[in-house]
Amino acid sequence: MQLSKIYNEDCLITMANMEDEFVDFVITSPPYDDIRNYNGYNFEFEKITRQLFRVIKKGGVMVWVVADATVDGSETGTSFRQALFFKEIGFRLHDTMIYYKNNPMPQTGNRYHQHFEYMFVLSKGSPKTFNPITEPTKYHGLANMKNRGQNGSLDYEKVERTKEKKIGNVFCYSVGGGISTKDKIAYGHPAIFPEKLVIDQINTWTNEEDLVYDPFMGSGTTAKIAHILNRKWIGSEISEQYIEIANKRLDIYTANMLQFKINPAELFDL
Repeated sequence: MQLSKIYNEDCLITMANMEDEFVDFVITSPPYDDIRNYNGYNFEFEKITRQLFRVIKKGGVMVWVVADATVDGSETGTSFRQALFFKEIGFRLHDTMIYYKNNPMPQTGNRYHQHFEYMFVLSKGSPKTFNPITEPTKYHGLANMKNRGQNGSLDYEKVERTKEKKIGNVFCYSVGGGISTKDKIAYGHPAIFPEKLVIDQINTWTNEEDLVYDPFMGSGTTAKIAHILNRKWIGSEISEQYIEIANKRLDIYTANMLQFKINPAELFDL
């Protein structure tokens, strides 16, 4: 298959042309619960997820970003059903992370504002790569660590604290025009990833030269970030309109890099 290409087709067609265990990492947000109309696309969840399990390498990871619609006063629970189905077909539910929006759209009615979506981290076996994002810790040196056993007793163990610690699994991002990305053209798509979200997850679960796949490429965020971070990439997108947006976005990025010799890190508020 040709890499560095967004295939204008149903992702089932793209994956049918992939060998078993072809990709290292998948990150995507599918068109769940008909929350938005993606040009009439029919989302065949079970067929797609079985193909994803086939094409992901052993030790590979998929980050599946979803939320639930509210229908007749009740959330659908689609996200939970999807997570359980992933387990049924062989994925491990390695982590349930939260994509927290600092500035969500206000909502009416008798609910609090919806601030988050789920990021299910699904692995095919134990993840082969984990490059954790860290932050400074106030304390370091030896400390007593308490672990509660199955019988309820507390066991104490001396552990060494370092100057850095892994961050938690709630990822907070500001979203919206001019924030999720500086690429104005991307906002022709109704639901774009914050670029920083994709940066964090690609850096965590992959190394340079790994192959990243997005079966619902949309405005091309995954492709752009994978390219900047020196990962191979491939995508699928059934909408010609969104393919045009994504390809123009990639062309603009490439042209700016060549003309102005921009350091990729300068494109983001890292």
